[in-house]
Order: sequence, then C-alpha cells, then structure tokens
Amino acid sequence: MNTAMLPNTNGRISMAWALQIKATTAEEPTRLIQTMTGAILGCGGWVLSRGANETGVINLLFEFERRHCVEMYTVLVAVGLELSQTAHIRLTELCQCTRQSNEDCGSEIVSIDLEIYSFPLEIAAVRGGMPEVA
Repeated sequence: MNTAMLPNTNGRISMAWALQIKATTAEEPTRLIQTMTGAILGCGGWVLSRGANETGVINLLFEFERRHCVEMYTVLVAVGLELSQTAHIRLTELCQCTRQSNEDCGSEIVSIDLEIYSFPLEIAAVRGGMPEVA
C-alpha cells in the first residue's frame, strides 16, 4: 500500500491512498470489464483506464472518494472477484482507517490499480481450480 501526503484545498495535509491489488476470476474478460465499470461508476467512482491482454489479464485503474471504501470493497467481491489475501488486508485497512479517522477524510481520493487474472470455467476445470495470486 502506498500513501502520499498531499495538501488539500483548505491547506491541511491529507493522505492519498494508492493500492495495487490482484485478483482472479472465472468470468470472461470483456463481460467482467463491463460489469466492473458499471459497478464502479454506480458507487460514485471513476475508471481511469481498463483493458485486457491476449492472455486474459485484466487491468483496471480506478478512483473513488474514501467515504465509499466499504461500498467499493463490496462491489469487488459482489462481481465475483477472488481477491488475493493481500488485497483483502489492504482494503480492510483502508476501511478501518476511514471508519476510525477523527478527521473528515471522506473526500480524500483512493486510487486502485487492480490486476485480474481471468481463468474462464472451462480452463479452470482443466487446471484443477483457480490458482492462488499473491
């Protein structure tokens, strides 16, 4: 997890959260990108870039206001992503820090660089299930 100290509009220093996380999915990449984009936009976020390569690896870069961290975490699970253990830990830390913050941090921006390894069900069955991603 990377954080940076940035001055905000009222001169106070705020933390910018930048997370790099990984996940796996059995969904077809094109369908998942469409679903994820709609879900992120529906939670008040915005997608900065998205795409998939020929091996089925999906990259999504998106941002949202910190006050929506629980909703965004929920969306990632609800669309069928199998988040890595590290991703769960980082997202949990973000949600807990946001909830426990004594200051109003809800308008701070969270940036997530999400790498998703796509293994459609036919391929996953041949491989003996979904692989673990760190």
